[in-house]
Amino acid sequence: MDESSLVIQSQQGDSGAFEQLIQQNQRMIHSLCYRMTGSLDDADDLAQETFIRAYQQIASFRGDSRFSSWIYKIAINQCLNFRKSRERQDRLQKEWAEEGRGPSGEEDKRSESVQFALMKLKPKQRAAVVLTAYEGLSHAEAAKVLRCSEATISWRVFAARGKLKRLLKEVGYQGETR
Repeated sequence: MDESSLVIQSQQGDSGAFEQLIQQNQRMIHSLCYRMTGSLDDADDLAQETFIRAYQQIASFRGDSRFSSWIYKIAINQCLNFRKSRERQDRLQKEWAEEGRGPSGEEDKRSESVQFALMKLKPKQRAAVVLTAYEGLSHAEAAKVLRCSEATISWRVFAARGKLKRLLKEVGYQGETR
């Protein structure tokens, strides 16, 4: 069944149709939340909160855009409103060091370096990078999700890439940052 039919059925109270919408979008929303928070646990919680919020607000979905764009907006807002202190990240890093279960292998080290640098960006810059670089949205699509102009997205991505390059250079990352 196509997305628009599922949305209409969901708006009419069909929870099975909404469940199908969740299944179709779960992976992308979880990935987005992970990229925004850097934590699988937080991403799990935020993805769940995103779908709860979407269910509560499905009647307000007007169909001006795709459902996936609409739910992206909800997820981004959940992530931007999510205020966890740096204490949690510091505690996790300390636990890894104490347990000796830090990342193993070169790929894990690269991934951790990139995620660490990504977390150093301002939330709106991080959102622009995650949506365009990781989720594959165009600048125009990302602008709709973040409710800003395409030029603002371009500027945020440009500024974020410069900062990411500097941060990754500081930690000795030798990979490509585009």
